[in-house]
Amino acid sequence: MCNHDNYQVFDQLGRVPVKAWVNGVPFENEARKQLANIASMDLVHSHIAVMPDVHLGKGATIGSVIPSVNAVIPAAVGVDIGCGMVANKTSLKARDLPDSLKEIRHAFEAAVPHGRSSGRGRRDTGAWHDLPELVVAGWSTLAQRFEKICSKHPAIRQTNNINHLGTMGTGNHFLELCLDTEGSVWLMLHSGSRGVGNRIGTYFIELARKEMERHQIQLPDMDLAYLEEGSEYFDDYVEAVEWAQDYAAINRDIMMKNAIAALQKVLGRPFESAKLAVNCHHNYVSREHHFGKDCYVTRKGAVRAQQGEMGIIPGSMGARSYIVRGLGNPQSFNSCSHGAGRVMSRTKAKKVYSIADQEAATAGVECRKDEGMIDEIPHAYKDIDKVMAAQQDLVEVVHTLKQIVCVKG
Repeated sequence: MCNHDNYQVFDQLGRVPVKAWVNGVPFENEARKQLANIASMDLVHSHIAVMPDVHLGKGATIGSVIPSVNAVIPAAVGVDIGCGMVANKTSLKARDLPDSLKEIRHAFEAAVPHGRSSGRGRRDTGAWHDLPELVVAGWSTLAQRFEKICSKHPAIRQTNNINHLGTMGTGNHFLELCLDTEGSVWLMLHSGSRGVGNRIGTYFIELARKEMERHQIQLPDMDLAYLEEGSEYFDDYVEAVEWAQDYAAINRDIMMKNAIAALQKVLGRPFESAKLAVNCHHNYVSREHHFGKDCYVTRKGAVRAQQGEMGIIPGSMGARSYIVRGLGNPQSFNSCSHGAGRVMSRTKAKKVYSIADQEAATAGVECRKDEGMIDEIPHAYKDIDKVMAAQQDLVEVVHTLKQIVCVKG
């Protein structure tokens, strides 16, 4: 290993180096081992870039940026395809908000389906049952391409697709009302391609495994199975991923519109809702050119940060979040982190922390503080300020936000 001013280079892990922006933040051994497996693969070009929110992921490491030539590893994109963030700065100021924010939280919860309920005879609270016009209109722009994908891969049809459009999901997905340092009010949310994106991801990961078995290709980890250009399923996968990324962007747009309408209703007045709007994916694949070659860049838990490009790096609930501008660092493949990154599993967080801990950690935030939220306690995440310090050569901070209302999936 050798150190540069802003990142560490691990050049003994595999065939290509791993360049990691992890100065001052935890970097678990399990994630290093996972990255070593990826770095040993012939299809990886130049090096792997690792963001400061890095942690062990299913199949491939979260916080990784992997350039591959003539092939894509579906697990390096993941199953929450197109997951990302959107933030809108409004014309409202802190003084325009009521003293009690509970009514705003309840309005958000009513306007945006979130979470999940399952069981015989129960209606899933995280899906639509009577489709709103916004959802029908959004789906109309996706339906024709979806039918084309399903005609070749019918297993993708039996999913929550239209009834998940405009819904948040579970886990670390959220909708927040925030204030910046000048007292301006922002709306910010985090979600992806929901049930249909999950099905696309898991379906093609399995097809890639079968391709490896059929061609007797040995891998350090079968989760890293890949699809080569020209192979039977490559074009279909790229087509399905691009569709899921579009679905995710429309999903966030519908939620934001519904959240803005809900806030206007509570306040009893209209306001300008997009003085600045930022929308970015952080689980996706794109065609790019780096270090002399055209390649497919998979960002799993990473945001593109080209020179001047705007992005969003959220902290955990109870911590600051950042609107950033990319510095276009070529060594990171023009990328930055997608958040703080977990340091503790959900299961462990529930064992270690209590409701009282969650209440203390989210003091001043209008949010649920019950047992169901303990796995999202801020202590289960890295220190967002240390994460930001580790990537000063990747982005510059434009706005610093602090949430005052948070709705979690």
